[in-house]
Order: sequence, then C-alpha cells, then structure tokens
Amino acid sequence: MTNILEKSFLLVDDVPSVRTFLEQALTQLGAQDIMHAGNGRQALEKFTENMPDVVFLDIELPDLDGQIVLKELKTAKSNVHVIMVSAHSSVDNVKAAIASGASGFIVKPFSPKKVSSVLKSIDITS
Repeated sequence: MTNILEKSFLLVDDVPSVRTFLEQALTQLGAQDIMHAGNGRQALEKFTENMPDVVFLDIELPDLDGQIVLKELKTAKSNVHVIMVSAHSSVDNVKAAIASGASGFIVKPFSPKKVSSVLKSIDITS
C-alpha cells in the first residue's frame, strides 16, 4: 500500500468545477501535490515537466482526445496511473481506456467515495 502523501496528481478536465471537486476529494484523502490542466496540450506540458504519479483524465477534451493523451502519458512514463473520467460510461469507452493502459475509470457525476474507491483499486490509498 502506498501513502497518498507521497504521490503527485494531475487533474485534467476542461470544466474547472470538476477539477476543483477532484482536488477537494483528494485533499480530504490527504493528497498535497495536486496540479490542474484544462486541456490536452496543457496536460501533456504539465505531465512532462512534473511527471506526476496519478492522472485523472477527462476523455472529452476541447483540443485532444483523451485516449490520445492517455497513450502519450503512458509512453512518457509507463508506470503512471491514469484514471479516465467521463460522463459517458459506455462499455466501449471503458474497454478502450483499459486497453490503452488506463488504471481505472470513473463516471461523472461522481462522489468523493468513488474517488477513494478507484484509488484503493490501484493501491494508492487504504
């Protein structure tokens, strides 16, 4: 089991309130190193600069498809945990995300409990 205090997070969503909600949920769990990105290009820049351990990544971004961003992240750091976030929980979306290397998938709207649960499933927090 890994201590969440030791992990860095990147929250990628074009909706600021979603990023804020995720940050609040992670902060409640004890996370301290949290970065934000509002689009795919910004996400790739921040990722390259900081190499976070966990990325919450929206599938539908205004500039780049989340699946493309996912592949770029996994190429840059193969052991990064990427949790896909989407308002569309189609089986195809979930399968495509997992096949591309996503560690998990959460559907909007989600609760802090769901954030905690997905982190437990990838052994980030107890």
